Amino acid sequence: MVRSVNTVPIFAVHGLLDGARSNGLATESWLVSVLEQACIAEPLLHLEQSRVTVEQYIALFSAVKDSLDDECLGYLRGRPLRCGSFALMARSTLGVRTLAAALQRVCESFALLQDDLLLVPVSDGSLFGAALEMRGNQGAHADFLHGLLLRVFWRLLVWLHGGRLVPKGFDFPFEQPVHAEGYDRIFSGTLRFGQMRSAVWFDASEFAQPMHRDAVALQSFLRSTPGNLVGPNLNEHTYSARVRALLQQMCPEWPDLTGAAQRLHMSVSALQRHLAIEGKSFQMLKDELRRDMAIIRLASTRTPLSDIAEELGFTGSTAFQRAFKSWTGSPPGAYRSHSRSA
Repeated sequence: MVRSVNTVPIFAVHGLLDGARSNGLATESWLVSVLEQACIAEPLLHLEQSRVTVEQYIALFSAVKDSLDDECLGYLRGRPLRCGSFALMARSTLGVRTLAAALQRVCESFALLQDDLLLVPVSDGSLFGAALEMRGNQGAHADFLHGLLLRVFWRLLVWLHGGRLVPKGFDFPFEQPVHAEGYDRIFSGTLRFGQMRSAVWFDASEFAQPMHRDAVALQSFLRSTPGNLVGPNLNEHTYSARVRALLQQMCPEWPDLTGAAQRLHMSVSALQRHLAIEGKSFQMLKDELRRDMAIIRLASTRTPLSDIAEELGFTGSTAFQRAFKSWTGSPPGAYRSHSRSA
């Protein structure tokens, strides 16, 4: 099976650092240290459209968390959420009978560990879920913390359920951000901004389902953290994911829209319609994959630009350089210099 290629936008990298920055914890030596541990070049922080690999992003999360001994990455102004807190909350669910009872256990455990915010069960008609209630002012950068914690608790609930729990939507207590398209790639279902509080919603009937997770399964789950919690949400069943996987598998042949539809056993119009529902187009998916592949090749190899251009299906090096600059705001040669300085 071809390993999926994905990158993370630099604004998400800043999100991992902004908690420490806003609370005076990010000294120059600290920043150098955590970036080095993640093999992220500091100049990339100053390129508005730069990106890092998923592996670098997860490594940076771990470096920041461990250096601060805080699973909330320095965002909270009261008690930090000490390393090991998430594992403790997850273990508290062992022995419960239903997903609703598991969520209640997690909420109670979180309340014992944290003063600045609460996790509470919420219901709304046919929907049930979990919400965050912040106590006091969490600062100018707390929007990232809302998204991070919602993602972590969402992934935990999905695992507790057995992997088939699909979110119906997410609420956020801030206005739609500039990088809203990044939220669309991370969260699924209906996204609502400007709400009273952060929340993730599911079909209420799912929470009456019996629990089947045991200590052995939990240990396996915890060994996969934090990647299974803060990494990208890769829904392999979407048409976008299927097209992207097909393109990556066939590279450097790069089928056109007609060829891709034939290989996916559907008509061109049907594929276009399904992609449009997901807010994508064939060309958009192709460019996103080529962008991610180019970034990884530039950062990790010395392959000539002409060879990378040919591999990515461009007619020549000039066309590749023009496209890459439109994706990242930087020529590929300069981007390589920035990314390799780590």
